[in-house]
Amino acid sequence: MRAVVLKDFGPPDRLTVAELPDPHPAPGEVAIRVAAVGIQFLETQIRSGTMRGALGGAPLPVVLGKEIAGEVVETGAGVDTALLGSRVLATTGGTGGYAELAVAPAEGLVPVPDGLGFPDAIALYRYGATARGLIDTARVTAGDRVLVQAAAGAVGTILVQLLKRAGATVIGTARGADKLTLVKELGADHVVDYSLPGWTEQVRQVAQGAVDVVYDHIGGELGRESFSLLAAGSGRQIVFGFSSGQPLDVQPMELFARGSTLTGFSAGLIWNRPAFARELVTDVLGLAVTGEIKPVVGQSFPLERAADAHAAVESRSTVGKTLLVP
Repeated sequence: MRAVVLKDFGPPDRLTVAELPDPHPAPGEVAIRVAAVGIQFLETQIRSGTMRGALGGAPLPVVLGKEIAGEVVETGAGVDTALLGSRVLATTGGTGGYAELAVAPAEGLVPVPDGLGFPDAIALYRYGATARGLIDTARVTAGDRVLVQAAAGAVGTILVQLLKRAGATVIGTARGADKLTLVKELGADHVVDYSLPGWTEQVRQVAQGAVDVVYDHIGGELGRESFSLLAAGSGRQIVFGFSSGQPLDVQPMELFARGSTLTGFSAGLIWNRPAFARELVTDVLGLAVTGEIKPVVGQSFPLERAADAHAAVESRSTVGKTLLVP
C-alpha cells in the first residue's frame, strides 16, 4: 500500500510517500480501506518536532493520521465479520491514517449514514463531537451572546451552526473577507476580523456591551483580549487549545474580581468514553443528512501532496476541514 511517511522531524517536505506492507488487524481491530483522512493541527506540530511527545514514544519513521473514513475490509479475532463492507468513521491509535489501508479498534467505529459521503462525514467526525461537548461545557442557552474565535476553522464551522440551533446570538471571528463571508453564510449573526485594530470594540458594539461565552483555542494575546469581553458576574471562557503557541494567561484573582469562569476542555474526555463519543457523532451526522447543518471541507489533497496540506494548515489559510484523499 501507499502511505505518507515521516522519517525525521522538520518542515512539511519531511512527509514523503512510500510503499509499505499492508497492515492487518490485531484482535479487537479492523482494517479499513481509507477513503478520506482528516488532518489535525496537532499533527503539523508533531511533524515539526514541537509536539513530538504526542507520538507516545513511537519511533521514526512513522505514518501520522488519527481520524479516518472508509470501508471495513478485514476483521481481527473477536470482531464480528458482519462489519465487513460497512462504511465507517474510525480513530486509529494515533498513527497510521495517512495511508491507503489503516487499522483501528472496532469498539470505536461510527457508522456513516446513507446519503453522506466520506469527506463530509470525516469533516464532522471528531470535531463534531468536540463542538457538541463545548456547547454542553459552557451551558449555552437561548439568548446567550457567544463569541467563537477562529470561526472559519474545522471546529468553528460546526460550532457556529450548532450554537444557532441552540438559539444563541453568535459572533464569529476570522481573518480576511473570504473567511468572514463563510462564517456569515453558516449562520453567524455578526462577523468580526480579529486581525484588525479595534476588533474588540466591534464585538462590544454588536454584542451591545459584553458576551456571555467565549470559545478560545487561540490563547496568547487574542485569548486575553477575548477575556476582557466577558460579562461581569456571569461570563465564561472555554479554553480548548492554544494555536498561537502561547497558552491563555489569566490569574485566579482576575477571575475573582470579575466573577468570571474559566474552563479547560479536552476532547480526550469524550473519546475516552467510546459509546458517548459515538452518540455525539451520530447526532451530528444525522443533522447533516437532514440538511440542518453543513459540513465544510475547505481543501482536499492526494497523499502525494501531504506536505502541501500540512503547509496550508500551518499557514492558517485553510477553512473548515483539510483532508487527504488516498
